[in-house]
Amino acid sequence: MDYGQSRLIEPKNVQEVESWDKEHVWHHITQHAGFVDKAPLIMSHGKGEYVWDIKGNRYLDASSGGVWCVNIGYGRESMAEVIKQQALKLNYFAGTAGSPVMAEFANKLIEKMPGMKRVYFSNSGSEANEKAYKMVRQIAHKKYGGKKYKILYRERDYHGTTISCLSSTGQEQRREQYGPFTPGFVEFPHCCEYRSQFDDSADYGLKSAQELEKVILREGPETVGAIVVEPITAGGGVITPPEGYYQEVQRICDKYDILIHVDEVVCGVGRTGEWFGYQQYGLKPDIVTMAKGVASAYAAISCTVTTEEVFKLFQENPDDPFDYFRDISTFGACTIGPAAALENFRIIEEEGLVANAASVGSYLKKKLEAMMATTPMIGDVRGKGLLLGIELVVDKESKQPVSEQVAAEVVAKCMQRGVIIGRTNRSFERFNNTLCLSPPLTLSVEQADQLIDTLSEVFADMQVEEPVSTTV
Repeated sequence: MDYGQSRLIEPKNVQEVESWDKEHVWHHITQHAGFVDKAPLIMSHGKGEYVWDIKGNRYLDASSGGVWCVNIGYGRESMAEVIKQQALKLNYFAGTAGSPVMAEFANKLIEKMPGMKRVYFSNSGSEANEKAYKMVRQIAHKKYGGKKYKILYRERDYHGTTISCLSSTGQEQRREQYGPFTPGFVEFPHCCEYRSQFDDSADYGLKSAQELEKVILREGPETVGAIVVEPITAGGGVITPPEGYYQEVQRICDKYDILIHVDEVVCGVGRTGEWFGYQQYGLKPDIVTMAKGVASAYAAISCTVTTEEVFKLFQENPDDPFDYFRDISTFGACTIGPAAALENFRIIEEEGLVANAASVGSYLKKKLEAMMATTPMIGDVRGKGLLLGIELVVDKESKQPVSEQVAAEVVAKCMQRGVIIGRTNRSFERFNNTLCLSPPLTLSVEQADQLIDTLSEVFADMQVEEPVSTTV
């Protein structure tokens, strides 16, 4: 049946759109009281590394869509065409069946992940992590009589918005007012060397990893089924693991028969200068989850990827009616996501964007480190590839963090100058003080210079907070 030519509905004017938005749209993580006297930011279109709001203002987007996901940039015509053709061919069939495009993308993905074997599709990072948690819990019942059910998560890491994902998130303000939480999730200490928890920071990587072992022993190794970590803590402050950290984590988990679940929702698909963040550190995960960059947000798709050993645990007793992974994701079976993901991977490969993320990211980090040497407010610069963090402090000697309002002011001043950056946002009681840079992997050296110039202007325009006295 021909439904006629589709058309985009163009609003009559800016004021009308702003009115519709203010009256009917409930924005994510936003206090709407501020919209009484002003209109919300409304984006109109994007091209390459830039986006435009409905008033015609152009911005260099150094946040990849605000939440780290538009890895190949905006306005890719080939992505639109692939999505269109797949929608016309077969837009959906339940995941109990397969489809050619799902099989092809699963094969392509596994090519990038030596040691991994099986791909379970869903449609968001939170959902991908929920699937992993359900796998761990079901394995606990199947293999350990239900005892090895606990999942350990790291302080300052973030794993999603559902109640169970928040139960495994080490950011206290994100958890506020959402308890009680899912039982069986236990926190272990962070690995931020700049905020070392030890008087002597020698061998920090080894020491901070051994804090994990202390928690395992306290809880009882026979009760711990898995750990979940971001390879680089993203929204929690862009924390890169110290030297030797993941090697010791691997040894500990192998010793106690604990599965390693790596959450690559932010770090995955080229952002760190490798296809996946864990590949920077020689870690050998049992489960890997991903979402944002898989299709660069041209379509909704997430993946929970496992080793063959994990997969086989769900088919040991085929006569048992419960001996399979009894889970479903309705829109995980939408074929548009894998089609977009295939084209996304093709673009990344053909344009060398993983290598570009590594090289331009290294250039940008060196520029930031030089800026740190002359900017009193910058306490630390961290990250890999095009995932970089700038921790802001009142005083470099005391490392007292600036208030969240100061970090927000830096972001606002950058935006006034046509550059969008991110920041830690209502996540911690004290440490909402890190600026987050995650531009598209297509970023050029010239655009990196624009970002540096903008930050330099903003820091020159900022007033340093007075240190808080610690004397009685």
